[in-house]
Amino acid sequence: MNQFVEAFLNDVWQEITSIYAKESKRINELKDQSSLQAGIMDYLQIAWRKGKFAWANGKIHIDVYEPFSWSDNSYKFEAGSYITELTDEILSEQFFPALCGRIEQLFLSEDLGPRFFDYKFEVVFEFEWEQSKITLKKNLLHESKLIQLRKSLEQFIETKILPDPPVLPKEKDLFFFAYHLVNPDNFQQKVEEIEPLIRRLSDKLKTNQDRKNDWTSQYTRAFIQWSEQHFLPQYFSRSEDYGSNWVVKEEGDHPPVDVGELDFFLYAALQIGFTDPDNRQKYLELAVLLGSKQAADYLKIGSGKFESTYQGKQIEAKNNDVMQTIEIRILSEEETAYGEALDYMIQLLRQDFPKGYNLKLKSSQKHFLPLKKLAKSKLHQFFANALSYPNLFPKLAEYADTAMEEFAWYNDVEPGEKSVMPGTYAVFGLGLYSESYFRLISRYMELVDTEHQMVQDSYAQAFIEAHGVKVEHIPVIVSILLGGNDEGRQVKNLILDRPELSNALVQALKGKELYERELVVCRTFGSVKKLTAAAKKADWPLKESLEELLGLTS
Repeated sequence: MNQFVEAFLNDVWQEITSIYAKESKRINELKDQSSLQAGIMDYLQIAWRKGKFAWANGKIHIDVYEPFSWSDNSYKFEAGSYITELTDEILSEQFFPALCGRIEQLFLSEDLGPRFFDYKFEVVFEFEWEQSKITLKKNLLHESKLIQLRKSLEQFIETKILPDPPVLPKEKDLFFFAYHLVNPDNFQQKVEEIEPLIRRLSDKLKTNQDRKNDWTSQYTRAFIQWSEQHFLPQYFSRSEDYGSNWVVKEEGDHPPVDVGELDFFLYAALQIGFTDPDNRQKYLELAVLLGSKQAADYLKIGSGKFESTYQGKQIEAKNNDVMQTIEIRILSEEETAYGEALDYMIQLLRQDFPKGYNLKLKSSQKHFLPLKKLAKSKLHQFFANALSYPNLFPKLAEYADTAMEEFAWYNDVEPGEKSVMPGTYAVFGLGLYSESYFRLISRYMELVDTEHQMVQDSYAQAFIEAHGVKVEHIPVIVSILLGGNDEGRQVKNLILDRPELSNALVQALKGKELYERELVVCRTFGSVKKLTAAAKKADWPLKESLEELLGLTS
């Protein structure tokens, strides 16, 4: 071996050994690692980066994790004078093979612990000259570790995915399982192989929405990674604006499109769309550039399950179940037009059109409900318009009964504080404008996800402004208070200044859980302490009923 190569290799290896010793100590101290993780380290990059002002005044860089383009966490150290004696030929024929030989020997051993290396490992070497750069890569595979990982995956599916609840996987396993699903070393990227596993686990997690959301997030990110690191780079180049856009390569610069992979990419796009509609649209548009008629149909008419256009007497409408959109054009601003639109929407929902759709509305009316926290979306506008016709209230209630679904969300706004459960706008309006729909309000409040939806916190105040506080209203007011967020504020206009009102509240709270009684008291009086003070100051018989109410909080 060339003496300069040997000096370079020894310096690099000494630094790698030192870094790996520290990493090994850290990894071996990790507790409760997932059986779905063969190991941690899967990448090593050695690079000579030329100096800013003089080529030979650079530094050796070592990255033990794949670096991001926008950051620099490399280990850096000086090189000896040998650096000027190296050439492309001796680096590629002597240095890199020798480096890979040492790394492979270490990789196949367990000198640093059984969980130090993953089953595969990429070695990258770069050397910058004054006007050019050499890049060399080699991939290593630990066959026995891969075989063991596949066995662990099979066992995981048999014991944690397929069995009925209450058997569930551990939270830490969800990340690794999601990424293994899109790893061709472990699964074929075929919808019929992956879809049943995703759906099975999703169904099992329905009773734990936070866990289900976490699982959805994990497999969605895995699909995005597969799409942007494996599928798209074969056929597209990233644009220079931070890599957010893709430019299709010239015909001879990419392989023929793999039909099976394209089908899986379309499936991934649809799955991603449930939480990231913009990415879904972008991926489908890219698939169209690759000649996918299916993607073009998805964008234009949806899956084909629903008649995509409707020409009525007083409305024109379109729908797309893939993009989760309904478009309605009101041809005549009158009651029958909105009734026709509601019939159309109810029919779609009863045929399993996605309840979390977004509405594109063309209407000259522009009404909104008197609730400040509600987003002023086209969907909100449509229902506020329809609510201006009392004869449509029964049809609006029919729509709400059909649309309401726990843990579902309209897509009329970006996910966040103004996201609402399907049926919200109709239910809120009916509850404000008519006493006939108080049961619907109560059912909505029992169904709403109080941990992830916030807009209903302000509904109690609007409800009281519309109807006042009456004895017969107390049960529905209690349901509204309980449907609010646990940290909901005191309702300032909810005043119990008569014994018949506080007695009604006592009766409404009997049979409720202690935490529910405390929540209602806090939203009514501000706190249990303030209720105590109010009871002390009150005159008989209000004092007696407030003390009875106080007794329900202990």
